[in-house]
Amino acid sequence: MSPITIAALKEQAGEKPLLAAVHAQLQTRASRTTKNGKPYLELALADATGHFALKIWSDAPAWQQAEALDIGKVFRVEAKWTQGSFGIEARDLEFHTPEDQALDDFFAGDPELREKQDRDFAEIRRLCDSIADPRLHGLCQRFMETHGDHFRRTAAAKRNHHARRGGLVEHVAQMLRSADAICRVYPDLNRDLLLAGVLFHDCGKLWENSYPEHGFTQNLSLYGEMMGHIPLGIELANRLWHETMASPEALAWSGLTPSSNDVRLHLLHLIGSHHGEHQFGSPVLPRTPEAFALHYIDNLDAKLEMVRDAYQQSQEIAPGIHERVFPLPTNLVRPLGRYVESGELQETGPEDMTGS
Repeated sequence: MSPITIAALKEQAGEKPLLAAVHAQLQTRASRTTKNGKPYLELALADATGHFALKIWSDAPAWQQAEALDIGKVFRVEAKWTQGSFGIEARDLEFHTPEDQALDDFFAGDPELREKQDRDFAEIRRLCDSIADPRLHGLCQRFMETHGDHFRRTAAAKRNHHARRGGLVEHVAQMLRSADAICRVYPDLNRDLLLAGVLFHDCGKLWENSYPEHGFTQNLSLYGEMMGHIPLGIELANRLWHETMASPEALAWSGLTPSSNDVRLHLLHLIGSHHGEHQFGSPVLPRTPEAFALHYIDNLDAKLEMVRDAYQQSQEIAPGIHERVFPLPTNLVRPLGRYVESGELQETGPEDMTGS
């Protein structure tokens, strides 16, 4: 039985049992009880493509084995999988220690996802290279040179959207594509500033949602816990800005318009305001056209990623209607098929929600 990824498991598991194996790293194990007092274990399992929570009840044959599993280790998990309103469930569950070659393949990550993230990283470099303002161009280059490896193994979130190793690269690349397109529709937007703002808006997540070099369990850090990614992002961008302005090439920038201090302040404002509202963590509200644009570009990409995941994970509870998946507020309806010249409607599936 060849193992499948967690993303594939979420997509393929349904009401009928799916006999399959996955390689997954055990992130956490928690002992819990239901409202009726029945004990169960909740395991958080992850791979390069995503993560899920697995409940194991106290009367299940795998209970004792699950209690003895080492946190952080990788296991081959075999079961008959189903997916319902409480997420992924497993029957006839077995845990096995994978062979060395399987471990090497596991830590290398899913080849298809790795290829996509490589393309996205190249796209980030291409669009950042297109920034004309030498100060913002130099700042973006310094970030990529000093933090590129760290950036490539960071998630965009702990859950909900792009919550996987390299997810921040996917998120930023798609946002840059959107920002580039929007600037052609709204030419009054400062394209250089907006593209730089996209690159830096979540840079604080390098300390909030990052992964180790080998593993798929997000690191915890005191900086991430006590500061949060927005203050950390402002601090990082400000430090890199001053380093960039102290470089020999910066001597030629003293007479540029707008002033360097104004450019720096507007970039920091984009980082600080990109959540759009105080209640969602922004210390300031958007006050410039680029700040509003960044907020909505960020929100759009996050929401469409959630929608794509929801179509893959949710059950069809009535013809064309999918059950609600948190944090989306409602049930989803199957998307309208695309018009084709033959006059036949093409079925639209979750793959149509993905960026390219």
